[in-house]
Amino acid sequence: MFPNNLFENPDRLNRLIDIAQSSFLPLVKGALLYSITIALVSFAVGLIIAVLTALARISGIRPLVLIARIYVSIIRGTPLLVQLFIIFYGLPSLGLRIDPIPSAIIGFSLSVGAYSSEVIRAAILSIPKGQWEAAYSIGMSYTQALRRVILPQATRVSIPPLSNSFISLVKDTSLAAAITVPEMFRKAQEIVASTYEPMLLYIEAALIYWVICFLLSILQDRIEIRLDRYV
Repeated sequence: MFPNNLFENPDRLNRLIDIAQSSFLPLVKGALLYSITIALVSFAVGLIIAVLTALARISGIRPLVLIARIYVSIIRGTPLLVQLFIIFYGLPSLGLRIDPIPSAIIGFSLSVGAYSSEVIRAAILSIPKGQWEAAYSIGMSYTQALRRVILPQATRVSIPPLSNSFISLVKDTSLAAAITVPEMFRKAQEIVASTYEPMLLYIEAALIYWVICFLLSILQDRIEIRLDRYV
């Protein structure tokens, strides 16, 4: 698919244009219905896991600390693709069969939970101890201090790295194609199988990913600017 060859062969150029036009909507549909949706659900579930894991890490209760550390170590120390394969292809050998989309959500949620827990833990520990002491001095319990004083401040600190994690997660959803989830990259692979134009389709998919991530980065900047108003 070299430029010179394309201009010398207008029929091939027209064919490529037709393929790009006809594949655009299926790719966008795969992105909106599956890639973005899976990313949103996985990120929401992952944040819940991340908060619980971070609180376990800073709780000082040794069994909880040990469990949280093992979980984080396993998820961070193994490839995400391998984790997806274990969930989708490995668990059926133990009698537990999970459909592709739930498998993808479980895998991505566990990954987000492990990585984001370190971000949230660092954000909580970055809050001065005086904030805890001030909360205790007016009669708040540990839970009340955490919920009303510490977590709101830690949230502002953790927004930038968590936003980056979400943008990375949107791109990582392409790995779900390996477990037959019909997201955007899977759609591109299916169209390639019928058109035999991998360069065109994969570049088109890459451009759509780039546009989505570019829009998300703009949203991230706006959120950070808004939060900085209260500093």
